[in-house]
Amino acid sequence: MQKLLKAPQVESKPSIISISKKTDHDNLHDQDMYLNAPFLFFFFSFLMPVKYFGHPRLNCGLKYCHNVVAFAVGEACIRLHLADELVCREITELFRSDFIRALQRSLLWPTEACALLVGPSCGNFDIYAPWNVTLPKVPKPPVTPPSILFLTDIHWDKEYKAGSAADCKDPLCCREDSRSPSWRRREAGHWGTYSKCDLPLRTVENLLENTARAGPWDWVYWTGDIPAHNVWSQTRKQQLSELTVISRLIHKHMGPNVTVYPAVGNHESTPANSFPPPFVHGNRSVAWLYDTMAEEWSAWLPEQALKTLRYGGFYTVEVQPGLRVVSLNMNYCARENFWLMVNSTDPANQLQWLVLILQASEDKGEKVHIIGHIPPGLCLGSWSWNYYHIVNRYESTIAGQFFGHTHLDEFQMFYDETTMARPLGVAFIAPSVTTYVNLNPGYRVYYVDGNYQGSSRLVLDHETYILNLTEANKSPGSALSPEPNPKWKLLYRATEAFGLSSLFPSDYDGLLRTFINDDRVFQKFWYLRHKGHVSEPCRETCKTGLLCFLRSGRYDELEQCDLFNGFGGNLAKAARKTLC
Repeated sequence: MQKLLKAPQVESKPSIISISKKTDHDNLHDQDMYLNAPFLFFFFSFLMPVKYFGHPRLNCGLKYCHNVVAFAVGEACIRLHLADELVCREITELFRSDFIRALQRSLLWPTEACALLVGPSCGNFDIYAPWNVTLPKVPKPPVTPPSILFLTDIHWDKEYKAGSAADCKDPLCCREDSRSPSWRRREAGHWGTYSKCDLPLRTVENLLENTARAGPWDWVYWTGDIPAHNVWSQTRKQQLSELTVISRLIHKHMGPNVTVYPAVGNHESTPANSFPPPFVHGNRSVAWLYDTMAEEWSAWLPEQALKTLRYGGFYTVEVQPGLRVVSLNMNYCARENFWLMVNSTDPANQLQWLVLILQASEDKGEKVHIIGHIPPGLCLGSWSWNYYHIVNRYESTIAGQFFGHTHLDEFQMFYDETTMARPLGVAFIAPSVTTYVNLNPGYRVYYVDGNYQGSSRLVLDHETYILNLTEANKSPGSALSPEPNPKWKLLYRATEAFGLSSLFPSDYDGLLRTFINDDRVFQKFWYLRHKGHVSEPCRETCKTGLLCFLRSGRYDELEQCDLFNGFGGNLAKAARKTLC
């Protein structure tokens, strides 16, 4: 028996068996298993007859042969280096009764038994072929990623009037006092108008009714700009009234189980864009606005968030375990905020506060979504540079950036500061609810990676919905009467529209390069950027400026457009002219 079971001595060679986190002992064991496959097959061939009637060649009865089997198994353990001799002998004695009983009841052939217990190196046994579990006939529920309703730039005009002049000399038309040029008369539509016009309340309510039916939403991001564009005639009382009306309408239609995370727009204050830093007190302070926001949004935000909201119009909240939202007050970076002439160095210490939040989230393994109104690429140069630097440092923590303000459907890219070549972030800029200027009303839905351990929380896809005003303002049965309850329709889904497998920064970087090389794809983007209502085409200079904007998540970065393949010349100069 000793001679029979002796393993052959050969040089070591790499194991063909792959096991994670193997030790040197594991590798030695795998090698011996592989090299001793013929021996193992013979070993099982020797055991199988014993289980029925003993072994005639060994001249042993069933009970005595069990002892022989136990001895043989112990020898195999030793020869295959499974353990030292003492452990092999004792563990064989401990397990032999169960092993022999299982062996007696088994229907497997030697090759099958060897393959089952040792692996494919000594036999063939497909454990999946003979049987399968029975699953219930109930279909598998769909795997649905969290959906985020995104609203921005509502711009409700309390004075909007259907039938009024849609073309006027003022910055805002479609109002009772709008005066049209004597040579032209175009009337405002019932649901909105393609012109310098904002929206009537009925359109905002129709939007909220439709989105409520399209839900339920996991949560809502709402990035500001509630009042209309009548910036020359606004009062604090009017601003607060409109803030209250819209906040309560959103709460009413979304219901108590959907949390809304708002951000402060530049039109919330009056004068517009006027947001004094916290060191300004008294009547010139903006506390009148922040305090009302805290009151109206208290159903959505915890007290700690309301505290920083009252202080500087920004806050942070844990949305779900593992995901935090940071709402920034982008008015502290806006060139139009003349209070920054007093001190533009990190107003309200907001960016330093952001760093603390991001560091704490990084330490805890949280992902962060940043929301705000004005895209960072349109901010003051120094503020924008610092924000870009923060995004670079915390690229593994920041899972999404969501903005509005431009009223258009676009984005801005962030790249590694070292080479400005590796894409590491995307700031999504969603289309406006308002029609201002010459647009369809619209809203956005984001689908993000789900609520599970280790989720990336990245944007997987997004959809843009619009209200086609040409259809909504004209009922099929009458050219004069509008649709009583118009439907908001899907304009496009990002992955499908541009043939993308995902919406990672590298995908958007590739899309920008496609825009350069394929003008048909760029013109499609131009159409979707305007929510399906394009007023004018985009040719060479326009295209150059827009591509620079899309690539520039930092205001002073436009010169980096020269790095783009296929461009040359005074790109930064042309882009600045286009943007400014």
